[in-house]
Amino acid sequence: MRRFLLTILIASILTLSQISARADAAPQAIAEMAKQQVPKYLETLQNLVSVESGSRDLEGLLKVRGLIEAKLKALDIPFEIIAAPSDSKAGSMVSATLKGKGTKRIALIAHMDTVYQRGDLAKQPFRIEGDKAFGLGIADDKGGVAMVLHTLEMVKTLKIDGFGQLTVLFNGDEEIGSPVSRDYFTALGRENDVVMSFEGSGTKADYVRLATSSIARVLLKVKGRASHSGANPDFGRNALYELSHQVLQTRDLSDPSKGLKFNWTLGKAGSVANMIPSEATATGDARAERTVDFDNLEATLRERIKNKLIPDTEVSLDFTRTRPPLNPTDAARAVAKQAQQVAAEIKWPLTVLEKATGGGTDAAFASLQARGAVLESFGPQGFGAHSDNAEYILIPSIEPRLYITTRLIEEIAKP
Repeated sequence: MRRFLLTILIASILTLSQISARADAAPQAIAEMAKQQVPKYLETLQNLVSVESGSRDLEGLLKVRGLIEAKLKALDIPFEIIAAPSDSKAGSMVSATLKGKGTKRIALIAHMDTVYQRGDLAKQPFRIEGDKAFGLGIADDKGGVAMVLHTLEMVKTLKIDGFGQLTVLFNGDEEIGSPVSRDYFTALGRENDVVMSFEGSGTKADYVRLATSSIARVLLKVKGRASHSGANPDFGRNALYELSHQVLQTRDLSDPSKGLKFNWTLGKAGSVANMIPSEATATGDARAERTVDFDNLEATLRERIKNKLIPDTEVSLDFTRTRPPLNPTDAARAVAKQAQQVAAEIKWPLTVLEKATGGGTDAAFASLQARGAVLESFGPQGFGAHSDNAEYILIPSIEPRLYITTRLIEEIAKP
């Protein structure tokens, strides 16, 4: 009897060790595939950044959408096209869904559009220099689009299916405030346990973000009076002079200690060179971490524009809040901790940022009615977003990021 019990005990120990060995093999398989994916990822990325796809470039966005569709078809992942209203002048969205065997619902989001205009590609073609890959919109956010696509390939190939549903949404209007897609992101937050957004991380340290800034647009309008600039300039009321005065007297409203940033970024006046301009406009970009800071900024702007330089001019101001902030939650902190634990498996340092750095993203819309965690910056490490010749990602961050994202999906899916 003792020999029989001992035999059973030894058999049980061997069985448990075999189960443990199989469980430990999954991270190794993910790590190996992440390494294999790097050249394929770079090829996908080159294809994406070689297409100009500004937010209003519907032809370019359609081409990028075609590249995404081709990849999803190759992976045999069902997807649908969500058309934008015809009067929106925005690109359509691509939504894909993978069904699993568990209960957790996870969403991955990234955007196809960039801030660049037609012709900018010539200034910033795809190229690799050392450990950097340069290209138009490569960090914001085509690196994120590629990261989502190759994460899907790893999940599908490795048969990771412990989740209930894995949903992906690519939009084409992020850089103009997501006027069409914002409601879809809010619905994703409401319907999923975790939403992971794939904007890029930083180059000095790799991180995930739990906070992003809210965004507002300020439109300053000046109405003056036109006259001949040579024969009768004094009869006019120079709207450009008044606009310049208003811009200069409101240029000091940023407060970095509060995370408040305000900058005038666009200006326009007049129509011909020999006329005193009767109209002028300026557009400002505002970022804040708290709603009250926007309240105070708007009040200050409205008070200051009462001080005019040119008599008989009219000055008005529109203050439009375009994107809410993303704020840290306990649910997001818990998932961020999981991400750090996963990163530690490959000895990759990963920081968690709980303070906004000035950027605003679609993760904020997902957080408005979120039932679970919403996190940002699962894309590769990068630099130079919105620059005309210096945008790049760090190639060494691709492999660990693919590992972290795929493993994290696996961990989140566990009951």
